[in-house]
Amino acid sequence: MTTLGLGLGVSIALAAPASATSETGPEGQTVTVSKSQELDPDGETITVSGSGFDLNTGIYVVLCVDNGPGQQPTPCLGGMDMEGGTGSSAWISSNPPSYGEGLAQPFDEENGTGSFSVQLTVSAADEYTDCLDTSIAPNGCVVGTRADHTRSADRSADVLIPVTFATSGSDEQSKAGNSDEAGDGAGGEDGNESGGVPGESADGGAASGASPNADDDTNDGLAATGSSTTAPLVAGALALIAGPAVLAVARHRSATPGSPTPSS
Repeated sequence: MTTLGLGLGVSIALAAPASATSETGPEGQTVTVSKSQELDPDGETITVSGSGFDLNTGIYVVLCVDNGPGQQPTPCLGGMDMEGGTGSSAWISSNPPSYGEGLAQPFDEENGTGSFSVQLTVSAADEYTDCLDTSIAPNGCVVGTRADHTRSADRSADVLIPVTFATSGSDEQSKAGNSDEAGDGAGGEDGNESGGVPGESADGGAASGASPNADDDTNDGLAATGSSTTAPLVAGALALIAGPAVLAVARHRSATPGSPTPSS
């Protein structure tokens, strides 16, 4: 988090940009994801890039359920989008089957190995899978690469990066905020009932200072009512306390020789 000072004691906290996350695969491949934490559960576009891949092994770039080390990540949200129509996954292959020619994106060749860069639109759930449901995805979900359907049992192309979605944290914070607001409101009502004017109910106190159109009143109106009712009471109490003291001073001055007589 970065803080920007604006003078006069005012500052604004600026959110730090999302940082990229990288992971290295079993054969030295590297995969980098532009953002992996607090993704929008309703859908967010991220960039996935990789290098050092075997040019002879086609891969999928996907978001899948994490089944643990050495296990195939599956099921994958959005399925295997071989045609690239949904943007939920990408098929990268420099030697696809004949039916995949024109569908698979070839690797970019660098020093005899393959590299790529694609954009994926990922969301927390589809009609079959939910990354936030611990009964379906107890280990959460991962974004990364795995061998395509021509070598589905080959784990040498697995390079996986855990991802999280913002839903659970945001909901808990929202619920906590609503609970705090409700608690504050309840405290205010209790205060009016227990510390209000004797003989008046909390409702009566609020009604005494309300406008004729009660439906238009807000909490601001209730706060103002409490102020105007309390001020005269405090002033009266001070007068009762101060009265005897003032009288005593006056009598003392009258009894003192040479002191001026108070004017009537």
